[in-house]
Amino acid sequence: MSEQLFEGFEHVSSKQWKQQIQFELKGADYNETLVWESPEGIKVKPFYHYDETVSAADTGNNTAFSICQDIYVHDVDKSAERAATTLKRGAESIRFTVDNEGTDVDKLLNAIDLKATPVYFKLGFLSIDFVKRLDSIAKQNDTVFYVMLDPIGHLAKDGNWFGNMEKDLDALNTIAIACSNISFLSTDAGLYQNAGANIVQQIAYTLAYANEYFNAIATINKPVVIQVSVGCNYFFEIAKLRALRQLFAVVAKEYGHNEECHILATPSKRNKTLYDYNVNMLRTTTECMSAILGGANAVSNMAYDAIYHKDNEFGDRIARNQLLILKHESYFDKVNNAADGAYYIEELTAQLAEKALALFKDIEANGGFLHQLKEGTIQRKIQESAAKEQELFDSGKEILLGTNKYPNKNDRMNGDIELYPFVKTDSRKTLIVPVIERRLAERIEKERLDAEDTSVVK
Repeated sequence: MSEQLFEGFEHVSSKQWKQQIQFELKGADYNETLVWESPEGIKVKPFYHYDETVSAADTGNNTAFSICQDIYVHDVDKSAERAATTLKRGAESIRFTVDNEGTDVDKLLNAIDLKATPVYFKLGFLSIDFVKRLDSIAKQNDTVFYVMLDPIGHLAKDGNWFGNMEKDLDALNTIAIACSNISFLSTDAGLYQNAGANIVQQIAYTLAYANEYFNAIATINKPVVIQVSVGCNYFFEIAKLRALRQLFAVVAKEYGHNEECHILATPSKRNKTLYDYNVNMLRTTTECMSAILGGANAVSNMAYDAIYHKDNEFGDRIARNQLLILKHESYFDKVNNAADGAYYIEELTAQLAEKALALFKDIEANGGFLHQLKEGTIQRKIQESAAKEQELFDSGKEILLGTNKYPNKNDRMNGDIELYPFVKTDSRKTLIVPVIERRLAERIEKERLDAEDTSVVK
């Protein structure tokens, strides 16, 4: 029926479209008027046509995703109760952040149906015995645990190893051999996004330090978790996840690792705002949409007030409901490979992959990721990209509504801040200069907070 329907329409080539567009421009330059360049150096055209696009192969990745709830473990009993309650209210997996090596994990997991619930463990320490205990629980319960060990990511963010390079990587090798029932390795692409790296850098740096793990660890038999932060450039972010998955498979194959990476996505912190904070709900919604369409395996949403409020029931509920609406009311999980065949996304994916692979090769040719991190090259490149984006924001060319455009001058935040929302300075000795996560709106927000008083700002 559809073939008969389109028989009545004449084929229009990309050349004909361009000719018509040029006619409508009435002499204005096509490239200067309609083509724009992204921070990654990708020239975005006004339209994409099948006769100019090489369709990529089927990604093989559907849009089925798990709704993940983040829980920071301070009080084990309260965290266990919160996990059980959250699962009853729509969450499908849990990510526990555990900073205390003495945490009673049996008690923490007691109220969870482990056979039906994937659990992620983000550890603030590196302990072979603790991971062995998790491996034993996973085996006993036939469950899926992702223990997200990432000493290189810790080095990049903190400036120091957990112990030292040799000790940390030896621990990973011991765990790789002793713990066969869990996924034990993770990489954190989100750090670079939140610090201001462009998309090509995010992909290339993630590949480069995953490559360090493949070189250092004798055997990796389970999926590697890639933690990704998703920004607001909707189609580019969809393409970012697709390109990341494709390139990871290429690199991993060289080491005989045939498991697909496991992408756990979270909205970016970089564009979130203190003032007019309800707009953050709109931002996180589109970012979660990009994550799902890009093929994330699990999505953990960020509460609209996460940058200045402690975890709270209302913020958690709204964040979870955003994902529930996308899944159960918008049917985002029903279409396999939803982005496949979209010429624009296919082209973006191909160009991001090509540029990221070139940068990855350059990193490897110049000593590898750890060498460049220790030399400060990675940090300098990220700072350069972040400065360009900050300049666009400060000049008003990059817009955050309610902050640098259409701000509510009567908005007051001084009395509501429970968490310090800005970069903290901590004078201490580090092995390398850490990669610093920083929001675009920090300077403007500090100025507004300093100017607040009991009267209405005019």
